[in-house]
Amino acid sequence: MKRPKADRIGIVALVVLLTVAFLCGGGGIRFGLANLAVQLAALTALALRYGSTLQFWRDSPVVLRVLIVLTLILPLAQIVPLPEHLWKALAGHDLVARSFEAAGTDGWMTWSVYPQRTALALTALITPLAVVLAGWTIPRHHLLLAGWLVVALGIVTVLLGLLQLNPAGNNFTIYPGGTPGAFLVGTFANRNSTGLWLGFCATLACLLPSPKPHPAVVWVRVALTALLVVGIVLTKSRTGLVLAAIPLGLAGLKGWAWLLERGSTVPGGRRGPHPILIALGAITLAATTLGGLALAAPGRLGETLERFQAKDDPRRFIWEDAIYSAERTWPTGAGIGTFDEVFQIDESLENVSLRTSGRAHNDYLELAMEAGLPGLVLAAFWLLGCLVMAWQARRSQLAWSGWAGGAFLLAIALQSITDYPLRNQTILAFAGFALLLLARAAANRRGQGL
Repeated sequence: MKRPKADRIGIVALVVLLTVAFLCGGGGIRFGLANLAVQLAALTALALRYGSTLQFWRDSPVVLRVLIVLTLILPLAQIVPLPEHLWKALAGHDLVARSFEAAGTDGWMTWSVYPQRTALALTALITPLAVVLAGWTIPRHHLLLAGWLVVALGIVTVLLGLLQLNPAGNNFTIYPGGTPGAFLVGTFANRNSTGLWLGFCATLACLLPSPKPHPAVVWVRVALTALLVVGIVLTKSRTGLVLAAIPLGLAGLKGWAWLLERGSTVPGGRRGPHPILIALGAITLAATTLGGLALAAPGRLGETLERFQAKDDPRRFIWEDAIYSAERTWPTGAGIGTFDEVFQIDESLENVSLRTSGRAHNDYLELAMEAGLPGLVLAAFWLLGCLVMAWQARRSQLAWSGWAGGAFLLAIALQSITDYPLRNQTILAFAGFALLLLARAAANRRGQGL
């Protein structure tokens, strides 16, 4: 049966957007033209999927629509000019007021102390929003194919990273910086983002339904998961390595669920692989592969483990000064995207170095400084909303696909304690895809599937 043309447009738009985000969006704020390419692809996908956008606002979970609206309203409110008596009453605006006085001017000013930065942060939301809206109405099998594309891109990341692990590795590194050949970064500038991304790919490899049933599928899953876990180790990312427990744990849970629901009998009365053995096989192969890595390249594995000692981690000094900045701008915040400018004012002299911190290396602390109490409340609402959707997804035929997306969002939330994963377009795009999987499963919780 020939599929409607709109279906083909939908999957092409989503796949192109995800691919462009993968190739161009991993560098962060310093690479504006690359980020612009991702956002233009996002706007194109939205233009092509106008009908999908309308249907999203009709059929998606109410909690998701409310969260999206609130997320857009917050930075918008911060760039709206306010009368002088209002903005001067906001915490952290005393220096702005003194600047106005020194310049001999007065007048309206925004909630954000640097509205251009806040507007730039607002434009970054275009990418994840476009992924969710453009993918809302594509058929279930297309959505799952997009999921397997993510797994394939993860394998590409590992293969590219292997080329980077040599003394001339900088020749294969997309973004400058770091030590050539020291660790696997793939298409990212930050190895923590690489480890987080590969964890999502491994989760999808474990949990996505197979396009076609085949006896070899189980072992293909095991091999893909093992390769992706090895890639995570080679990033030398501590958080990436810890969060790698999520896909392996979910694989075990899925095997246990299969055992409870179906035993070890497959449709038709034939005996299939025992689910627990499948899960244990995945873990065992991953462990065996890591053991082989330890024998073949003990130095690289040892360097990864040594990083857990954190003997001279400078983040604790950044956190001390960032807490002071957050207290000075509490409860309204200085404006989303303004951390670097505000932090340099509050950085203590004993912690000053030749380099600027750029980020708080704790997104919750940075959010408290930039958005104050409203930002932290919004983050809590997002956590609660994802938990609600994960609960609603339990009755969907593709609950595990939705939970794979939820697991990535959980990993992002956990890594945000010591890093800033949502500060590049690639992770934002695939966070949008993870949210799409979770929301589609939650919206079809009576067993109809996606």
